[in-house]
Amino acid sequence: MKSGQDAIVKDLVLVGGGHSHVILLKKFAMLPLPGVRLTVIARDVHTPYSGMLPGYLAGHYQFDEAHIDLRPLCQFAGARLYHDEAIMLDLEAKQVVCKGRPAVPYDVLSLNIGSTPDFNGISGAEEFTTPVKPINNFVDRWRLLVARVLDSPGPHRIGVVGAGAGGTELLLAAQYRLGNLLARRGQGTERLEFHLISKSETILPNFGPGVRRHFERLLAARGVHVHCGAEAAKVEPGAIIIAGGKAIELDEILWVTAAGAPPWLRQSGLDVDEAGFVLVRDTLQSTSHGDVFAAGDIATVVNHPRPKAGVFAVRQGPPLTENLRRVLVGRPARKFSPQRAFLVLISTGDKRAVAAKWGFSAEGQWVWKWKDWIDRRFMRKFNELPKMAAEEAPPLDPGLADQATLKDISAIAMRCGGCGAKVGANVLTRALADLEPVANTDVLVGLHAPDDAAVVQIPDGKVMVHTVDYFRAFIDDAYVFGQVAANHALSDIFAMGAEAQSALAIATVPYGLEAKVETTIREMMTGAIDILNEAGATLVGGHTSEGPELALGFSINGLADRDAILRKGGMAAGEVLILTKALGTGTLFAADMQMKAKGRWIEEALKSMVQSNRAAARCLFDHGASACTDITGFGLLGHMVEMTKASGVDVEIDFDSLPILDGAEETVRLGILSSLQPANVRLRRAIRNLAEVQGHQRYPLVFDPQTSGGLLASLPAARAEACLRALRDLGYARAVLIGRVTAPSDHLEPVTLI
Repeated sequence: MKSGQDAIVKDLVLVGGGHSHVILLKKFAMLPLPGVRLTVIARDVHTPYSGMLPGYLAGHYQFDEAHIDLRPLCQFAGARLYHDEAIMLDLEAKQVVCKGRPAVPYDVLSLNIGSTPDFNGISGAEEFTTPVKPINNFVDRWRLLVARVLDSPGPHRIGVVGAGAGGTELLLAAQYRLGNLLARRGQGTERLEFHLISKSETILPNFGPGVRRHFERLLAARGVHVHCGAEAAKVEPGAIIIAGGKAIELDEILWVTAAGAPPWLRQSGLDVDEAGFVLVRDTLQSTSHGDVFAAGDIATVVNHPRPKAGVFAVRQGPPLTENLRRVLVGRPARKFSPQRAFLVLISTGDKRAVAAKWGFSAEGQWVWKWKDWIDRRFMRKFNELPKMAAEEAPPLDPGLADQATLKDISAIAMRCGGCGAKVGANVLTRALADLEPVANTDVLVGLHAPDDAAVVQIPDGKVMVHTVDYFRAFIDDAYVFGQVAANHALSDIFAMGAEAQSALAIATVPYGLEAKVETTIREMMTGAIDILNEAGATLVGGHTSEGPELALGFSINGLADRDAILRKGGMAAGEVLILTKALGTGTLFAADMQMKAKGRWIEEALKSMVQSNRAAARCLFDHGASACTDITGFGLLGHMVEMTKASGVDVEIDFDSLPILDGAEETVRLGILSSLQPANVRLRRAIRNLAEVQGHQRYPLVFDPQTSGGLLASLPAARAEACLRALRDLGYARAVLIGRVTAPSDHLEPVTLI
């Protein structure tokens, strides 16, 4: 029975995974606020640490060393992570409008999204340059730039627009990295040319003369062309035009000028400054909306304007956390005054750096080592998370809710069973009101009719294919969970050569306040109906009840021609086996539960799981598939054995050809396996050469239970190549031939792993 202390009373939504927010998440993890649910909306699941970006570009750090993985951090904090991008705020309805999911409601909102490139209206700048902000986009484009330099003989003329600390540091890092990479290939740097372009009369205009002189000498020694007093007027393919008409010919242009803000902040109705940054009080609250906070580059503190620098975002983390806590429980926020002077550490690309503060400066390898120690210490706070002992939650803060809400919370612990466990009619009506099932003339009585049951007609000449699937949530994102659950249930229909006609949903929603339950149902069913509608399956009804945790399933009805049904028993010797998706969801999500899976691994797995099998099934059938099944809970081997038994054949599977999701082999090596793995492993007796293959690193993955896995089909060998080309054209990039069907032998074991 769920305690009232666990009820969700308020939603704190964090937009962005910037420095202030990662500090907030860590602090909430160490000291949770009962009754408050955290949700993080982030465009990138790996947030870059700006202080290590030059070192990463120079090759001194690996990707994971210079990025904070938001997924385990959010799990540590008990926060939901929504991998999406905010595009607008509905400040009246108190919702965050997202690019690819339903709007996310909030009680209190915090913005820490960093900045965007500011091209200042310069013609061609957006089209023909690579902006450094947002940093994750720049990292991806930097890799492409490196590939172009290494794969082409040149010359390569690389320009950096903006000669502040960021631009100067980036240029030196890029020069160092590219020079080293070319040297490893036995090539010189004669065809590499670097230009630093500053509209000011000097480089590093915000620093003292000592720092400027050091970098002027360094840039000259490294052969960098420095253009001061050169304000960009226009950018063309292969050149930047300076005010006055002079052209600087460049092959690559990196844009590192003053930061800008996304226009949706102004369009949403927040108070912003001339550049579009959110105006905030000393408490970090918006000057126009007290329930909206902002920190980091995206914020302008009215009484304490400061440069857009990562150090201020880091320093704002603790006061932001404290004030959000205070506002959530009805207390006044406290003022915060940032420091004026701060230490600046500028690296020079070659594991040396310059330190500057209060007009003094120092340079050397020791400064780099100092900077490296500071940066690594900061990153360890978020990438090396301690194990937290389970503790009983303290009572709710009385300031978190009014008396009526507290009374509702106390009633949660006394929920009834039977039909008394159903979700209330008003809540359900509101949650489902906006759902629009795909139109279907076969549906005579459907979802929005008040009748006791749906009525669906079976067209003449068709047979009906029935299936049902149901499981509890494995992620905190109800929308994505709804998508996966619908895809998983539909795959049985597609595997049998049928098209989906209708669906009934069965859902369990955690006990909670009506408004929170309503939001969960709406998000989950919106995700599900997006998938059902795409598949042509009309949602005609269902049942929703309360329970200890979120769960969802579907009973799907499909239609097929009697003679076109595809079953597991049609495999024939000489055919080949094709698998349409990669394996590994079981081990990856087991690791995710232990906070040992990288965010990018889970995101790739989810992308695979929300990909429908419908088009793949049609492609396999069009290329002569004789048998098919979808790979789900029993794993590849379990479903393969079902096919061999039904077909009376043996099979050979090539270990090395199996498609494996990124990270799955790593989590298997750590010994992290699904809780269903032991039951699946009992089928090892079906493997003929068990003694030979038990030590293979991929051996555990043939038992790995899949959620919304791919299709496994047999088809004539002569048609395999064309089928694989067609599958990849349809977006099934990991589809591959994994083995062949052989004639039955005298052996009891039908499967050989080679």
